[in-house]
Amino acid sequence: MTKYGSFPGSRPRRLRTSPVMRRMVAETRLHPADFILPAFVREGVSEPVPIAAMPGVVQHTRDSLKKAAAEAVAAGVSGIMLFGVPEESKKDALGTPGTDPDGILQVALRDVRAEVGDELLVMSDVCLDETIDHGHCGVLDAQGRVDNDATLERYAEMAQVQADAGAHVVGPSGMMDGQIGVIRDALDQIGREDVAILAYTAKYASAFYGPFREAVGSSLKGDRKTYQQDPANARESLRELALDLEEGADMVMVKPAGPYLDILARVADAVDVPVAAYQISGEYSMVEAAAEKGWIDRERAILETLTGIKRAGAQNILTYWAVEASHLLAAGAR
Repeated sequence: MTKYGSFPGSRPRRLRTSPVMRRMVAETRLHPADFILPAFVREGVSEPVPIAAMPGVVQHTRDSLKKAAAEAVAAGVSGIMLFGVPEESKKDALGTPGTDPDGILQVALRDVRAEVGDELLVMSDVCLDETIDHGHCGVLDAQGRVDNDATLERYAEMAQVQADAGAHVVGPSGMMDGQIGVIRDALDQIGREDVAILAYTAKYASAFYGPFREAVGSSLKGDRKTYQQDPANARESLRELALDLEEGADMVMVKPAGPYLDILARVADAVDVPVAAYQISGEYSMVEAAAEKGWIDRERAILETLTGIKRAGAQNILTYWAVEASHLLAAGAR
């Protein structure tokens, strides 16, 4: 006893005394194999185009994309998710560049597969927003509403041409009802049972997509609240999850990651398939902007946000820091 009372018998601080102790008892570990690099490729440019709202991220040329894919392989990253940005004049009401075998995304898929083969999982975005003149994720009906079932037909064609171009994994991101089942059937019909589907199972109508709209040259006016999920809802995600699994999803994803860690944890607890999360453009840009102001330690913030996403249950994380974070981990940063 002391005049201040008993000394504590249990001292959790003993397990925090040194870097090696903290490393040994860490409950969550990041690894480069956790990461998937989202990348944009733009048609008709001779040099990479910086994205003003996403410092350090560019719209790639075909050549610079191949270099980025090779760098991802060297860093130990598992995958690259490709988004194609066609020339504005080629966009139309059906998103024709999305199903054109010579559309920019399909060309880029062939380029990357030729560059890295099977050393990197080459993934592709199945959505019309980058290729359609009104910027929505689907075709419109006579009243100007997104037509769910007509859009499914376009997604089926997109998945087929992306598979033919070399995609190992397709990622339907449009949040149309029934999209996973239709795409699975379409792939199987052309003998591509080997192509996996990463379902954007819980994709919320988020304010944090803002910088991404610049990255893909979106023509969107209005919002996507009639098909993306309401941020107020949680149980709805589990319904979407059950439907995606029933329709044949191989992997499932929550997007955005940071504002929806509770949803991520619920999804991860509910399934026995791999779970991914997408650390989206707004999450990236907030950290970069605060770091540029000197308000936070940038590298620590990068790894802390990624650790939080993995701790919540993500097996894989789509992040624009995939290669840089891999280098930080290789250098021993935590």
